[in-house]
Amino acid sequence: MPFPTGFLTDLIDRNDIEDVVSAYVKLTKRTGANIFGLCPFHNEKTPSFSVVPDKHIFHCFGCGKGGNVINFIMEIENLSYPEAVRFLAKRAGMNMPDDKPDEQSMRRESILKLNKDAAKFFHEQLVSPGGAPARAYVDKRGISAGSIKTFGLGYAPDAWDRLVCAMRNKGRSDEELLDAGLAKRGKKGAGIYDAFRNRLIFPVIDINGSVVGFSGRLLSEGEPKYLNSPETPVFNKSRNLFAMNTAKKSKDDHIILTEGNIDVVTLHQAGFDSAVASLGTSLTPEQAKLISRYTNQVIIAFDSDPAGDAATDRAIRIFKDLDVRVRVLRPAGAKDPDEYIKKNGAGAFRKMLENSETHVEYKLFSALGKYDIKSDGGKVGFLKEASDILAELPGSVEREVYASRAAEMAGVSKAAVESEVKRRRSQKLGKAEKARERETMHPARFTWPGAGKIRYSNARSAAAEEGLIRLLCLEPALFEGLELPKPEDFSAPELRHIYSELTVRKHLGGKDMISAAGEYLSAEETGILTALMQKPEDPLNMQKALTDYAEIIKTEKEKSDGGADLRTIAAKYREKKGYGGQA
Repeated sequence: MPFPTGFLTDLIDRNDIEDVVSAYVKLTKRTGANIFGLCPFHNEKTPSFSVVPDKHIFHCFGCGKGGNVINFIMEIENLSYPEAVRFLAKRAGMNMPDDKPDEQSMRRESILKLNKDAAKFFHEQLVSPGGAPARAYVDKRGISAGSIKTFGLGYAPDAWDRLVCAMRNKGRSDEELLDAGLAKRGKKGAGIYDAFRNRLIFPVIDINGSVVGFSGRLLSEGEPKYLNSPETPVFNKSRNLFAMNTAKKSKDDHIILTEGNIDVVTLHQAGFDSAVASLGTSLTPEQAKLISRYTNQVIIAFDSDPAGDAATDRAIRIFKDLDVRVRVLRPAGAKDPDEYIKKNGAGAFRKMLENSETHVEYKLFSALGKYDIKSDGGKVGFLKEASDILAELPGSVEREVYASRAAEMAGVSKAAVESEVKRRRSQKLGKAEKARERETMHPARFTWPGAGKIRYSNARSAAAEEGLIRLLCLEPALFEGLELPKPEDFSAPELRHIYSELTVRKHLGGKDMISAAGEYLSAEETGILTALMQKPEDPLNMQKALTDYAEIIKTEKEKSDGGADLRTIAAKYREKKGYGGQA
């Protein structure tokens, strides 16, 4: 019986592939998005085994094995698909469909209950006489009593073991407190003490309403200013967002993404209840995907400093891959949204929000800031960078609109900018087209490298078949309403089966589609799929690539069928002449 797609997606999300693989393979070298180590499946001296955390896959360029975290466990532990799923479910503390809770899931439940008790303790400390230092800070930051209740804010006393003692009185063991990240072990193993001390506490609540961790703001001088719970069986800060449990209920058509917890509290208090924060880290792909579940538009409101600008650039790139529209807010005259609202009020912030820049405008203004636009050299430098930015835009209307904007910024004619954008886009598309032609026209490049086991009989068709599969995984929406090649048109049996399984599940989209199909693919086919997913596909021209790939497959199929007809005629002629069966 197949596993539910949602269950498999959750399973893969909860079992970080880098963490899982690291238990078996020493990953030593980073190259871009890939992390390399020596392959555990064949002997080698130079690392060719690659893990790509953002894509949740592994692939060995030497032996050809690859897949997601389930496939890795199948190979390394010599397990069947269901056994590997059960192995990872146990590791993540998940119940198998229709299974009774196991030890790991009971451990997760225990931590969640302990976190809930700790959150109550912290809140009680805030409103008690001993919470005066935290209340003074809360008053100073303009946080209302209503916000304290809404976010369940608390106070970790400036003492060594107040929480530890309180939880012990509730029957909790030291090991449980350590497991939940609420306590730390003393030097030389002598006892335990509170992990959070003298801090304003922000409980981190997941989308299911469970307290999964805590974020504490130091109330005195020192570092770190913010302290988050460590990684636990229920908490991973790269997969959680502060206040997402509340923001997901907002009636706004967007999510406001900020850097700090105080920013979020201030925004919600001022009526902007779609605000979330990234828990002190740069936005991660997992956090972006969480946001994309609830909206297709995000407004980035990071701090006005170089670090905030860098984080904004990174977030724009991540959201682009998820097809989420991005706007960028620049709080003029303030370092962050909290400061802006306190200076100018909620009305001014709402007006600024409504006039926030698109991500293209943000990039253009960022480029403008690098050059002295009054000088000829500065003007040329800005226009070159602006043309590169606009050449990446897929829509001709977008390019025309922003070409006008860039022309106004530089004080040149729109025609001049459009001409340069057209030239740069033509260059980019030309390079992409040549790369695709090289791949589809040179058969030697398409001999499958997996230990020499698979060789494509029609390399040109196989190249297009690979491309079609890759596009199906990256952009399944492109395939809607189009008459596409049938699986039987594919020349390579392995690619034919992969394509057949994916097309059945294309309604799931992207990673979910691949996860579900993985249950039906062989190890060899999974390795092929993983390898071709690592090949680049130019996002500027996916529709053209789709058409080209389909046409090549059709043409090669017709050639093959024609050749078969000629062979049949020749065989009949030989039989008629009495040549049949002779060598």
